[in-house]
Amino acid sequence: MRAGDLLRQLDQRLLPRLAATVTRLGHGPSRTPLLGWVAMLSCTAVLATAVLATGGPPLPDRTVGEVTRVGVVEGDSIPRYEATAAADLAALAGSLGDGTYALVSLTEYLTPARLAAVVGDVGVAVVFGRVPLPQRQTEIVRIPAQRVPEDVTAGMIKLAERKEREAADYRARATALGGGGPEERELRGLYLSGAQVAAAEAAAFRAECACLYALVVRAEPAKLRGVAARSGVRVVDPAPEVRRLERTVFTPPLPEQRDIVRPPIDRTSAPEPTVSATAADATAAVTDSPAAPEPTVADRPLTPPEVTDPSPSPSPPPPAPSATTWTPSTSADTVDENDPEPTP
Repeated sequence: MRAGDLLRQLDQRLLPRLAATVTRLGHGPSRTPLLGWVAMLSCTAVLATAVLATGGPPLPDRTVGEVTRVGVVEGDSIPRYEATAAADLAALAGSLGDGTYALVSLTEYLTPARLAAVVGDVGVAVVFGRVPLPQRQTEIVRIPAQRVPEDVTAGMIKLAERKEREAADYRARATALGGGGPEERELRGLYLSGAQVAAAEAAAFRAECACLYALVVRAEPAKLRGVAARSGVRVVDPAPEVRRLERTVFTPPLPEQRDIVRPPIDRTSAPEPTVSATAADATAAVTDSPAAPEPTVADRPLTPPEVTDPSPSPSPPPPAPSATTWTPSTSADTVDENDPEPTP
């Protein structure tokens, strides 16, 4: 019996008797203490009945704080990961209700239009991208997407807008930085380098670049095995353990990673030459290395960096760029915690 029905029956049977008893006691000489005790006992009975009818107090969410990880980490063997994922996919049970999540890694960076051909009729939840600048570490972006390519291109526009703001902020910081010592020149060079990379990222995303290299899908095992056989798909890593996307970290391998997962080469990690204290000379020092090709709307990799979630909310001013650390996971600027569930 539901709690509402039980309480309704209690009201119909007990309230008339309780009202008569209270009225009778109210005319007695000790009505004040008795009325208090009757009211307290009545409230206790109602609360106890409600708790029993609903099965006790609500249980806490035991998954709070738990994070599921799917993909690779630095130092992993790419061939071993591919073989393990393929074996897991082959052994996946034939029927899993409404399907299971899987991390799909691609052999090359694709444009949104080309990604749509790979996706086909599979339900998509998240798309991962990165603008593959030669010899530069760029930001990894996680774009929520149910419709491909529409949601992906819309996310790229938001990313481009954020990157343009970052580039302007880096330039302003470089201009406002005073002093001509070695530390100031190095920091100014890092700011200008960050502005250059952010501007390249913005241009590439506005051009719907070939920057997409992985996606999270949800489908039946048979359909996932069909996805693994499609052209351009590198590996399908099934993740039946995933229940909530906002508590899962996906780290797909980059297309250029073939043997071991390692940070991409970043030429900004070399010491900046201290030629001059002026911002113009610092810019020239940053570009002493061979310039990366200009971004273009082709199916080959472009030259801007990576981005994060295309959230419309303004992001805080970026810190001084650094090329000393790298992780293959998504950046801190992640998507909403309530990622849309894919439509199977």
